[in-house]
Amino acid sequence: MTVISEAGWDMSKWPSEDHFVCWLRLSPDNRISGDRVIGKGRLPTNNRLNVVLHMAASTLPQSDSYLGAQFRRLKRCLDAPVAIKAMAAKLAQLIYRMLRYGMVFVDQGAQVYETAHHQREIHYLKRKAATLGFQIIEATASLTPSATEPLT
Repeated sequence: MTVISEAGWDMSKWPSEDHFVCWLRLSPDNRISGDRVIGKGRLPTNNRLNVVLHMAASTLPQSDSYLGAQFRRLKRCLDAPVAIKAMAAKLAQLIYRMLRYGMVFVDQGAQVYETAHHQREIHYLKRKAATLGFQIIEATASLTPSATEPLT
């Protein structure tokens, strides 16, 4: 209800989802000079939709969903407030797509995200090894029989 009361049904006011995220003050406020970030700041806001999206993003760690898995991975790499803001921006993008294009959000689950992330990491490592002149050979992980048998 807050989404409709604050932003309305008509998403054509914003040319893209990035403009919508920027309007909500969820995009980073980086001051850039010569392709270098020379300062970061916080964009002040009193938009109720921003607050609601932050609250929704802060509940994602307990969720066994695709977005919950994505939040947990971000939180491992970033501070919690930064991860919450990033996931609030992701939620805003999803809301924009749903209202603008009529897309339906289908949650695929945390396992799908973890599998896709694992595959992306493997692909990245193979590509990085190839640029360094190495080749990665995949091996299946198995326990030796002595490790599984009890000691006598």
